[in-house]
Amino acid sequence: MRRLFPVTDVTDETAAPGGVDGREWSPAELAAAYAYPEPGPGGGREPWLRGNMVSTLDGAAQHEGRSQPISCPADMRIFGVLRALADVVLVGAETVRQEGYRPARAREGFAAAREAAGQGPAAVIAVVTAGLDLDFSLPLFTGPLLPTLILTGAGAAPDRVAAAEKAGARVVVAGEGTAVDPARAVRALADLGHTRLLTEGGPRLLGQMVAAGVLDELCLTVAPMLTAGDAQRIAGGPSVTLPLRFTLKSMLEEDGFLFTRYQRA
Repeated sequence: MRRLFPVTDVTDETAAPGGVDGREWSPAELAAAYAYPEPGPGGGREPWLRGNMVSTLDGAAQHEGRSQPISCPADMRIFGVLRALADVVLVGAETVRQEGYRPARAREGFAAAREAAGQGPAAVIAVVTAGLDLDFSLPLFTGPLLPTLILTGAGAAPDRVAAAEKAGARVVVAGEGTAVDPARAVRALADLGHTRLLTEGGPRLLGQMVAAGVLDELCLTVAPMLTAGDAQRIAGGPSVTLPLRFTLKSMLEEDGFLFTRYQRA
């Protein structure tokens, strides 16, 4: 892996003895490259919502309904590091169903850093869902290190709420009716002490976060692939009134894949 932006002393081959393609960065190096913002002067930490998505050159966020075919080993290493840095991972119910989501696992290499930061052994998974149409026998609910959160609306069906709680999930109300209000979801998670937020999609959930103006950062992997077809983009749903401007903070490259990091301007 090599850094393309910003240009620093680790951009050239002196820090990449493998040559043009560089060497594989360690988890600690990736963690430094993707660190969350430091707390404010008073020591308080405001919630920071980061999105992590992958897209092909022609804008497809999935192939045959899944993101794995357009990913790569380096993308998965970054995926693991972003999870290891986060307090909570937000994911839409459809993505849970399609991708076979599992609980975040504890990583020995990050144990000391997480403990020092006051974090649990692994990120909590928070599923955003209106209908709670989920299989509560899956490992995401039966075997997490920390209870999975269900973010839903006040009008969610009581029987489904009861089924979630019986399975060991914690239900958090973050909206009126059955819908989840993205801004309210962020506040609710912060109230639980989760301020380092990560969303892995899917596209509809990310689109809702963008439209609500609560996305602070986007980590986008650009895969050197073309798929054509009618696959979703990384963000769907309602459009914003005016395009939101983000600023490029960093860009890494490995095997033709670009790993970009943008923050809200």
